[in-house]
Amino acid sequence: MGYVARRVVAVVPIWWVVASIVFVLVRLVPGDPVLLIAGTDASAEQVREIRSSLGLGLPVYDQYVRWFGRLLHGDMGRSLFSREPVARDLIDRVPVSLQLALSATVVSVLIAIPAGVVAAARRNALSEAAFAAVTMTGVCVPSFVMGLLLMLVLSVYAGLFPIRGYEPLSQGVVTWARYMVLPAVAYGLIQAAGVARMTRSTLLEVLGEDFIRTARAKGLAGWVVLYKHALRNALIPVVTLIGLNVGVLFTGAVVIETLFGLPGLGAFLVTGILKRDYPIVQGAILFISTFLVLVNLAVDLLYRAIDPRLRRA
Repeated sequence: MGYVARRVVAVVPIWWVVASIVFVLVRLVPGDPVLLIAGTDASAEQVREIRSSLGLGLPVYDQYVRWFGRLLHGDMGRSLFSREPVARDLIDRVPVSLQLALSATVVSVLIAIPAGVVAAARRNALSEAAFAAVTMTGVCVPSFVMGLLLMLVLSVYAGLFPIRGYEPLSQGVVTWARYMVLPAVAYGLIQAAGVARMTRSTLLEVLGEDFIRTARAKGLAGWVVLYKHALRNALIPVVTLIGLNVGVLFTGAVVIETLFGLPGLGAFLVTGILKRDYPIVQGAILFISTFLVLVNLAVDLLYRAIDPRLRRA
């Protein structure tokens, strides 16, 4: 528990630094949201009134103090355009992006780790060439291309899944899955290629270690050596990559969310950036940064669960 407490406490200054940097950077972006709100026909007096009502006429330092004070009380402010609370919009959109990220991660892990293990255990010229070709294709193909192919084959031609849209889990798991399968598979297949390559390379490295030769010399069954001794020791870098992928999947799903019509966080953030909607951009990036920090913490804890030697550190 002491280790976990130290890591959680270390998140606080990181969170403050990220929040401060985000506040400054969004105000350095060219463009004035007040002019977008007022419109081209607004008079100078109307522009000043709007700027004053939104608190954007104050010095930047005062804006920062007020914003951070509200943030400490859980208030992320209101959208400059819709005047809706940013926290409420995030609550509506974050679950969609999180469901997509976790579903895509499950797809990539279920495909990548068995494929990497098989490729490492059964090495020959044909299998290595096939593995290299498939994984390289997965690494090079953009997610939106994979999404369009799946959409064309499974939605347009086969009619198995809806082309676009989203239904929440409250409407039923089957209904939710019909809309989530295609984007999750499209997104997960791209990530699976890198995880499979990492699994194979690290497993091959571990299989050449002395303790593996000792285990085989003792007469242990091949699957016991492979799964109990080799794979567990090879999982540390794989878990690192999977953890990084979760963060990437959560924060970089703008294209997939747009392609499949998912009302997620990515599209919400892009809209805020285009409109110079400071509260939306600040709230979304701050949430994303917090999520990435928590993912890194979870990965560290998984290290200790996989490798008992780290628990003594």
